[in-house]
Amino acid sequence: MSEGKEMSFWGHIGELRGHLIRSILAIVVAAFVIGFNINWIMDHIFFGPTRNDFPTFRVVNHFSRMILGEDSIHLPKDFPVRVQRLYQQFNVMMAVSIFGGIVAAFPYIVWELWRFISPALHPKERKNSIFIINSVWILFMVGVLCGYFLILPFAVNFGVIFKISDIIVPLYDLSDYTTLFLQVILGMGIIFLFPVLIYFLTTLGILTPTFMKTYRRHAIVLIMVVAAIITPADVLSMIMAALPLIILYEFSIMMCAYTHKKIQKAAANLPAVQE
Repeated sequence: MSEGKEMSFWGHIGELRGHLIRSILAIVVAAFVIGFNINWIMDHIFFGPTRNDFPTFRVVNHFSRMILGEDSIHLPKDFPVRVQRLYQQFNVMMAVSIFGGIVAAFPYIVWELWRFISPALHPKERKNSIFIINSVWILFMVGVLCGYFLILPFAVNFGVIFKISDIIVPLYDLSDYTTLFLQVILGMGIIFLFPVLIYFLTTLGILTPTFMKTYRRHAIVLIMVVAAIITPADVLSMIMAALPLIILYEFSIMMCAYTHKKIQKAAANLPAVQE
């Protein structure tokens, strides 16, 4: 009997190992694809927010011309980037490839996770878990896109236009820009998973909508702190990061209320079912 349990345990470990290996292979394949196309990706995606024709800047300037009669964002034609170490470009290529591989393979990684846990779930739980699993990768991708199109361009714009003297000639470090890029995008992708965390905490009975509403002001202060951590020091970038997070918090309150009400309803019907 104990041998059967031991075999069952190691069977689960072996199955988990298979899912992890396939997930890692997906990341490696995606990273290799990005690495082989690194020149195009660096020119059009990585350095995209440094150009005036970036979609975010075009939208802002479009409305700026309608209201003010002129463009409000004027980035320099060139974004001079330097390297200071021999293997700096290689290290950046590896970082961008691995990061891009994780982002590209993230939906597949989440799907592998669901494949591992779904056999242990009841049909009703399996149906609900599909919604949660899809929410994980969708929220992560929305966070990544929000960081790329909403926060990073304004952070770059502030860093470029801010000057303390006309004598200073701007020359930007490749590693600094890479750190900013990954920090903003990965940070927003992770933070956008907040509603999923709220769902699990509500399901476990740790969190209630009353608690979230009561401490809303404290949460906003914490959101501003988090926004300041994942963005540079300028106020505009921090505000642009905080706004979607505040909206996300309000959405989390509604989801918490819905989940809490559903749990209470199930608990109220439980005695009747037992009778």
